[in-house]
Formats: sequence, structure tokens, C-alpha cells
Amino acid sequence: MKKDKNNTIFQTDLQYIFNKLGKSEKGKLKDSSILITGCAGFLGYYLMSFLSEYSDEIGIKKIIGIDNFKLGKPKWIEDLSKSNSKIELYSFDITEFSSFETNKINDVDFIIHMASIASPTYYRKYPLETVDANVLGLRGLLDFYKNKDIKGFLFFSSSEVYGDPLPDYIPTSEDYRGNVAMIGPRACYDEAKRFGETLCYLYAEKFHMPISIVRPFNNYGPGMRLNDKRVPADFAKAIIENKKLVMYSDGKPTRTFCYVTDAITGYLKALLYEPFDYFNIGIDKPEISIKELARIYKEAGLAIYGFNQSIEFRESDEQSYLTHNPLRRCPDITKARELLKYSPSISIDEGVHRFLTFLKEGGGIQ
Repeated sequence: MKKDKNNTIFQTDLQYIFNKLGKSEKGKLKDSSILITGCAGFLGYYLMSFLSEYSDEIGIKKIIGIDNFKLGKPKWIEDLSKSNSKIELYSFDITEFSSFETNKINDVDFIIHMASIASPTYYRKYPLETVDANVLGLRGLLDFYKNKDIKGFLFFSSSEVYGDPLPDYIPTSEDYRGNVAMIGPRACYDEAKRFGETLCYLYAEKFHMPISIVRPFNNYGPGMRLNDKRVPADFAKAIIENKKLVMYSDGKPTRTFCYVTDAITGYLKALLYEPFDYFNIGIDKPEISIKELARIYKEAGLAIYGFNQSIEFRESDEQSYLTHNPLRRCPDITKARELLKYSPSISIDEGVHRFLTFLKEGGGIQ
């Protein structure tokens, strides 16, 4: 992690997360052991880094990371595990939970289950693995911890559980039941997340487990692999390589984009919340088109990299690239604001600038 230690964006981002957590929330983490599945992914980068960076100050005893590294083992996680003796790292497929040496995770206080492919390009490539991580892997963890004295269990669902919301349900609140295709190229992810939520509800009801569910809305920022194949990473990659900003749609679909530090803050707040509940975690404004996002990247790219390429539209080589792609995605975060005191504040313009500056400072994820 030596490179990131010298990255000003990285350091100020971690400080931002720390400052956003309340004193009582930090107190709940004291003397705790935390298990994170899917620890090597995009969100795992800042989550693992934050918990490691502030483990002494908060009083965290142990951080256990599990990942099957299906999409590669990034250098940062090896560096992180070597730099902090409180980190234990295991290469394991959580869908085969029954064969794991569970004595290694027997005395865990908090569980964060985020093991799942989240990029549409990759979950279309690995559909069954995506289902298994969100159903079999989750079920294994719930069964193992159902009678143990844990303090919190966080399941990473997705805003994709809403499918393509009807216009009257945007901004979308947690009580919207969804407009989701059960058959199609996105169903492996959408429906696995929906069923995962049902499992969490049932275990919370039957075994009184302290479970929280989060539904992320379009997170982006440091930690994204540049070959992630999601739009924020695609645009960042193009700017670094000084290539055209390419959209594989007409650019009209709209989204709100939540910078990673605001997202991580929300996830930790949800983890530490009791009793059972489920929360949209994202930012509620502005809702912008993909075309407008490209413009923001272009302007930030010019300022930071001297980027001078154009924006263009092309048809994707992936036949099902736009199949069942939601036209709009915007969360109602009233519930998280009220119950979690969640208050995202980093605008898309600032976030893109921070993301590109992070990369300029040598923070590429490898």
C-alpha cells in the first residue's frame, strides 16, 4: 500500500469516512472481529483499506477477508495484508462454504457479505457463479451464524432489485416491489439479489439475527478496475489512454452516481444498525444522463490530463448489452437519512475529479 499512502485523494477519502461515522458507531466496532466476503472487489478496496487504516484508533481486533479472486488478485490486497497483522486473507469460493475451515471465522462479530460479480459484462459471462454467491454463499453464512452471538450481518443487495422502475416510482423508495425480468441476461444478478433479500428476512425473523440489507445505487471512484466494463471505469480508462469517450447507447438513460466514500459510509452505518431493515444507499441528486456524465469526465479529463478526445456513440459488440437496461435509476434515501443519519455530500463533478486525480497520483488498481 506504499503507493496509496502517498496518494492525497486516498488519504483524504479515508479521513472523510472516519469523520462521517458517529462516536457511538465507532464504539460498536471496538474490540470486534469483522469478516468480509468478496473483499478484493471495487468496494472492498476502500472498505478493507479504511478498516485497516483506523483499526488501532477504533480498536478493531481482526479483519478477515475471503475472496475467490475469480476476476484476478489485485496487488493492493496482498500489500494490505502484509502491512497489517490484524488482517487475515483467505482464497476461497464462498459458495463452497461447507468445505471451509470454519474455526478461522468462528468468533466473528460482524459479517459483510459482498461476494458477487456486479459488472453486467462479467455476470453475463458467469451467470451461475453470480447466482450461487448470492444464494448458496449467503445461505451458508446465515446457517453458520444463526445461533451465534453476532453483532451485525450486512448483505449487499443491489438497486437492480427494482428492475426498470415505472416513472411514478422515481425517485425509488425501499417499498417499491420492482419491475424485474425473471428471464433474460440480467436476471441472474437481479433475481439472485432479490432472493438473497428474502433469505435475510427469513433468518432475521426466525433466528432474530441482526441483519441489514443495502441496495447500492451506482457507486464509482477509486477501487474500480479500469477493465471493469462499467461506464465510470470505461470513461476513466479512455481518459488515461487519451482515447475517445465511447457510449454504447444513445446516452439518454439517467442515473445518480454515488462516490465511493459516501457509499462506504452508508454501508458501515447500515452494518451497525439494529434491528432488521433494508436501505437504499446512494446519492439522490443530480440524476443525469450518460451523455452528461461523459461531458463531466471530458471536462475533468482536460483539466487533469490534458484530455483532448471527442465523445461518440457506438453499438456494443455484446448482443445483450442493453437488454433490460433500466432507463432511469434514482434513489429515495429518506429512510437512510432518518434512521442511519446518512448524508452523502460529494457531487458527481467533485467525485469524478477526485477519481481522475487519484489515478493521476498513481492509484491505479492492479
